[in-house]
Amino acid sequence: MEDYPNPWPLQAITTKQLGPTDHRGKRVKATANGGTITLPWDYGLEVAQNHAAAAKALTKKLGWITDLHMGSIPNGYVFVIADESSRVR
Repeated sequence: MEDYPNPWPLQAITTKQLGPTDHRGKRVKATANGGTITLPWDYGLEVAQNHAAAAKALTKKLGWITDLHMGSIPNGYVFVIADESSRVR
């Protein structure tokens, strides 16, 4: 792999759904080593689309310009960088 300027996002992003509270509605949270973001749940989207929107919002917040691959995990979803340089062969 090439060397990338720190912090190149060779990090996974995980997302999880947060249930409503007395003060906030349902939300989705995206987390990576570089930071987190929490978005309100968009009831016009499917479940996976809400998680994808949170992951993309986190990449934008962190200044990462990249495509992502998505997969499900027991507590939500995981997103990894879709970059040829990070491919494992």
